[in-house]
Amino acid sequence: MLRTSTADKKPMVRKPEHVDIKPQRMGFEFDEQVPRYWLDNSPFLSHMMNALSVLFPQGEQYFVDSVRYFRDQIEDPDLKKEVAGFIGQEAMHSLEHIAMNQHVRDQDMPVEELEHHLRLLLDGFGKRLPKRHQLAVTCALEHMTAMMADMLLERDDVREDMHETMRPLWVWHAIEETEHKAVTYDVFQQVGGTYLERSFYQILSTALLGVMTTYFTTRMMWNDKRNLSLKDVGKGMWRMWGKGGVFSSLIPTWLDYFKPGFHPWQHDNSELIARFKREINEHIAPQYRNGNRRTLQ
Repeated sequence: MLRTSTADKKPMVRKPEHVDIKPQRMGFEFDEQVPRYWLDNSPFLSHMMNALSVLFPQGEQYFVDSVRYFRDQIEDPDLKKEVAGFIGQEAMHSLEHIAMNQHVRDQDMPVEELEHHLRLLLDGFGKRLPKRHQLAVTCALEHMTAMMADMLLERDDVREDMHETMRPLWVWHAIEETEHKAVTYDVFQQVGGTYLERSFYQILSTALLGVMTTYFTTRMMWNDKRNLSLKDVGKGMWRMWGKGGVFSSLIPTWLDYFKPGFHPWQHDNSELIARFKREINEHIAPQYRNGNRRTLQ
């Protein structure tokens, strides 16, 4: 199926029709059953993923705001519906990661301080950009979350290294990131976004995400310095960036974004959604089994 962009009149690949973008509150709970080092029993890897979680609530609110600004300019009724689903899903992600972040805070991690620093970056820089440039930032970061989601669903070794109390949150998040991976890109194309804009902000957003994640991880490691181990850090870095590493293996997918004719659904990984959806639905808390449509404000 093709959608025609009003920005360039070129045919665009579109979301497979069998993929639905529907928000679902899960109601995950994080208690004493969650080990402190829940990813491969590694302080470094666990703090790194905790750091990403701290980024999500404010980051996803930024995504929602950047898309919502252009919602009235969208002419395609299908895309309008997808935008509504995207906003709802990002709202659910925010709520679930707020719960996880409270668990991290309870471990004496400086979550409030890190959230304050992220707010300074977003208020002092991110929200001061022209509106379409904010949308370009969102497209870039959505590409990165989508490729990490694809990696998580593809790689059994990564999922299996997550403790069973944490795995459902990240698998569920990965499923929904895959479902809506093209929404912001399609909006960007429809409102006249350019190749130069999306390429520039892909580079800038990657750099900023790397800096913030590294800083957040370092702060958590320092706060937990009694368990700081150079061996653990070195092993974790190799796991992420070594040959066949979790992040290094994503470089070709990251580079795909710079292809002039790129579209997120050129890589149709919708079979992964079907593979994991039924399994993850078993983790919905009883009070949310009929759905929850609360959205970010």
